[in-house]
Amino acid sequence: MRVLLTSGTGPIALAVARRLVRGGDRVVAVVRDPDSAVELIDLGVELRVGDLSRTAAIVDVLRGCEGAVHLAADDRVGVAASDRPAMLEANVGVTHRVLDAVSVARLERLVYVSTVGIFGDTLGRIVDERHRRDLAYGFLSHADETRFLAHRAVEERQAAGDPIVVVLPGDIYGSDDHSAVGRLLRGAFDGTLRYLSMTDTGISAVHADDVASGILAALDRGRPREAYILGGENIRLLEALRVAARLSGRPLPRLAIPTGLMRLGARMPAALARTLDLPEAPGEVVRTRLGVTHWASSAKAATELGYVPRDLASGLRAAFDEG
Repeated sequence: MRVLLTSGTGPIALAVARRLVRGGDRVVAVVRDPDSAVELIDLGVELRVGDLSRTAAIVDVLRGCEGAVHLAADDRVGVAASDRPAMLEANVGVTHRVLDAVSVARLERLVYVSTVGIFGDTLGRIVDERHRRDLAYGFLSHADETRFLAHRAVEERQAAGDPIVVVLPGDIYGSDDHSAVGRLLRGAFDGTLRYLSMTDTGISAVHADDVASGILAALDRGRPREAYILGGENIRLLEALRVAARLSGRPLPRLAIPTGLMRLGARMPAALARTLDLPEAPGEVVRTRLGVTHWASSAKAATELGYVPRDLASGLRAAFDEG
């Protein structure tokens, strides 16, 4: 196949590109900065410099492709209010244009990479693809809202008959990952964490390579108009950090920030947050993590796609144990 990746420099995109190339497929990746895509160049991936700002340009890059994986998204939490229009554009505007382009180009298969976050706080339950969040509770962050809106737009196209398969990864970690959860797990493994905070967050921890395998399975044999959760081990953050620390033999920090202090910090003015080199909307960070769970079952993906994510200890060892 010739496959388009709408983003090529994130941990999942890199893992997907490696597997496609290794399997003999040809890969085209849309990137903003070719200088940040050295690994893709080394793999022999064809780069298209662009920002996905025009449907016609996306149609053009889709020519000759049999499949596409839409990975481009902005999942940052705690962004300034001034950055919200750009996030809406990155998550919702781009997705609409990709969907339009796929329809015009008559693409055989699109895999849309969503997130288990679209389910909202699962309130300690392990949910599956049939779960629908209660919108009366509102959204946890602007990223949460815009990713939900993009996901809903994809579901509408699926209902109209477009050949789209949706995958919903859990909380990613891996050697190339720089997400918040990935950094915390790496810090616990390396012994560089300075303190613990909001460790009652419930995550579905999954290695980026396992998610990539699930995406390729969805591209090959996922049923159009279906969704597949690609999660991992459903676990509280504190226990996940303990697993990482045990693997390397390093202790977790004794200092733990009390929940009350975190709630107080959530009301910190944006100007002070900038001075302290913190997210400009610390309230969003606290809302998305304080006691929230994003637990989900990958049973459907296991049955239909043969998806088998590794356990957390094995995954962390593969990701961080470089010697």
